Formats: sequence, structure tokens, C-alpha cells
Amino acid sequence: MSAATTTSVATAPSGRLGPGPRRPTTRAERVGSVVAHHLVVYRRTWKGSIIGRFASPLFFLLSMGLGLGALVDERAGGVDGVPYLRFVVPGILAMQAMMLAFGDSTYAVMGYIKWNRMYSAMLATPLRVGEVLGGHLAVVALQLAVATAIFVAVAAPFGAFGSWWVLLAVPVAVLTGMAFSIPLFALAARMDTDSGFSIVFRFVMTPLMLFSGTFFPIDQLPTWIQPVAWVTPLWHGVELSRGASEAVWPGWAGVLHVTVLALYVGVGWVLAHREFARRLLS
Repeated sequence: MSAATTTSVATAPSGRLGPGPRRPTTRAERVGSVVAHHLVVYRRTWKGSIIGRFASPLFFLLSMGLGLGALVDERAGGVDGVPYLRFVVPGILAMQAMMLAFGDSTYAVMGYIKWNRMYSAMLATPLRVGEVLGGHLAVVALQLAVATAIFVAVAAPFGAFGSWWVLLAVPVAVLTGMAFSIPLFALAARMDTDSGFSIVFRFVMTPLMLFSGTFFPIDQLPTWIQPVAWVTPLWHGVELSRGASEAVWPGWAGVLHVTVLALYVGVGWVLAHREFARRLLS
């Protein structure tokens, strides 16, 4: 085969598996290959998870929104001038993003690091640490977006939202979830065993569910505990989601909420990349 023929085969658009020299893969292709791996794995479990995606908002709506909400509306006339259903559901939307982030960023990450060592297998290829990390996080973000969109679709017919601007709550929930997920990736890479995850779920996730304005305004909390809510991602996600649901322009407060969530994402990425490199390359 002539040199010209070899070159044409190697550089053909469909020729990554053809004979001859191959062009280097781009970063987008490498990250895409990680995403594709996780999606192939998800094909084996999606039926069970998709049922939960529809069932979860129904349970929350029936118990907290319609059940407890009827009592709150009867006794107090709602919360902040809106029915309790419309107050609590946008908060639950953000809270669900946090819960999904905890579930997808703890045991699953530990498994890829320690139990099946799939991250190590990926790094035996031309993939780099940032690409392995970024591809997995992209799938987590996709899961958050799908789950939030399903929640909105299920809750909307019940009158749980005051405006179609609630669609903006989908990217808000994704950002809120990633503000938890990326630091949790760093924590999972830092830990040697999964025994600490139960502590994180019990003493971090559960208190945040109760004290971040999801079920009642944080001004009903003791004064000394309110600043704790201000520095956690969930409260900022709840406020943005609730404002979108009622088509209330957040103003400079919205900029502050987004900035805090973005800081968690940015600092979390630096920590996660460092811990992944330390754990997987040393």
C-alpha cells in the first residue's frame, strides 16, 4: 500500500479503527467516552430508577403538599401569602437534587475507586484524571436534570407552581445538586472505607433537609442557627427555586445565591481533582 493510500485511510472521517497512524483523540471525545461508559452501565438499571423518579414526587405531594398543606392552609392561611403546596414543593424540588447528589456521589464513587477499580482501568488508557472526573460528573448532572424535569411534570397538574417560570428551577436544581455532588466526589476519594458515609447522610444531609427553608421559612429558626442555613447550598437552591416557581425576580439576592452555588462547584472541583489524582495516581 502506498504512503498516500495509508494516509488517506488513517485520516478518513470514519477511520479510527482503520489501518495506519491514528489521529489523537480530542478532549471532548475522551470525556464523551467516559459519559458513554456510564450510560451503558445505566442501561441495566434505568427501569428501577425511573419508577422512583415518578414515585418520589407523588409521595411528597400527597404527604407534605396536600396532606400537611391542607392543615397549614386551614390554620395559618398558607406561608408568605401562598398556599403551603406552592411554598413547599419548589423547596422539595431543590431538596431532591441534594438527595440525588448524595446518592450518586458517595458509594458509587467509592466503588469505582476501590471495589471494581474502574477509574484505574480508565486511567490505563489515554484518559486523564480531569476527563474521568468530568465525564462522571456530567452523567450526574444529566441524572439531576432528568429527575427534576420529571418532578416538575408530575407536580404541575396539582397546582404546585404559580408560574411556568418554574422551568428555570430545572437548571437551578442541577446547579444545587452539583454544589453537593462535586465536594462529595472529593470526600469519597479522600475516604478509605465507606463507613463514614452513614455519618454524612445522618449528620449532614438530614439536618439540611430540616433547616434550610424547605418546609418552613428559616426566620422561624433560632437566630443563632440561621447563619448556618445561609452558608449551605440547599438554602440558596430553595430560594432560587421558590422564586422561579412564583415568577419573582430575585434581583441582587439571586446573584448572591448563584455565586454561592458556583463557589461550591468551583472549590469542589479543585478539591475533587486533587484527591482523585492523589488517590488514583500515587
